[in-house]
Amino acid sequence: MTRATLDACEKRTAAVEFDALVESTASVSTCVKQLVLRRPDGADLPPWTPGAHIDLFLANGTVRQYSLCGRPEDRQTWRIAVLREPDGSGRGGSEYVHRALHSGSLVRVSAPRNNFRLIDAESYLFVAGGIGITPILPMVAAAESSGADWSLAYGGRSAATMAFRDELAAYGDRVSVLPEDECGRLDLAGLLAGVDQATAVYCCGPAPLLEVIEQACADRAAGSLHVERFIPRAGADTHRDRPFEVVLAKQDRSFEVPPGESILHTLESNGIDVPSSCRQGMCGTCEQALLEGEPDHRDEILTPEERAAGEYILICVSRCRGDRLVLDL
Repeated sequence: MTRATLDACEKRTAAVEFDALVESTASVSTCVKQLVLRRPDGADLPPWTPGAHIDLFLANGTVRQYSLCGRPEDRQTWRIAVLREPDGSGRGGSEYVHRALHSGSLVRVSAPRNNFRLIDAESYLFVAGGIGITPILPMVAAAESSGADWSLAYGGRSAATMAFRDELAAYGDRVSVLPEDECGRLDLAGLLAGVDQATAVYCCGPAPLLEVIEQACADRAAGSLHVERFIPRAGADTHRDRPFEVVLAKQDRSFEVPPGESILHTLESNGIDVPSSCRQGMCGTCEQALLEGEPDHRDEILTPEERAAGEYILICVSRCRGDRLVLDL
């Protein structure tokens, strides 16, 4: 399926929200809570592919993204798993889920969106750190089903904190569970040393893990490494930001985006309703097609190839390198 086809499918469902019933909950580690969701009326849930996430619109006013970690072929239930952030270090979402969502609760959810798609490959190396195992689980199942050669290195603080170890044990020695208190930090250089250049490398986990694997893969073929972040990198240098014009081609309207204000905020301030969610360049909900102009990409979604093509922009964080951007809006 082409990028254009995928975009068309996702945009048709991007704004879909509905109430989901928490069918059941379970502790899958000392700090991770699993939730199984279904429609209250028993209807099929929207389809999804490995790597997809959904938004949870929580009653405390927060919106958080969680990876789907069940089976895509199961249209009756979705499974997510939520890490309880230690010492209140989260942003309010994980604590609320752990304390307030129980079997029988209703929670508002979005349709799935996938910024971490599993490409077709003959071989894969999966690397997960902590709760980063969630988007990797359905990828592992898909790789196994396709007959591809694959392996998974799964690290965490301790075995007790690492979710889904029992589930992964069914794959035998393809999976290496490597708790840091027993095995030390993941040896990424060693893992990659014997990996063919054609192997697709997928990694999800905390920022230090992603930084190390990006460095370790710097000499590998472009596009062979695929990562997903839970929090954005350190913010861009904004002191040189300058105003620019954003043009909405379909509406024949234009606005000035001042320094310190996002395109999204400018449009909303002028009564333009644009889908958005995380407002950090992480979820892809606000992505728009770009018709003219040179974007200053500051998101965590677009690949280097997509950035170079300049066909899309995430308007919650990205800006313009010139004086004018024209959006297909």
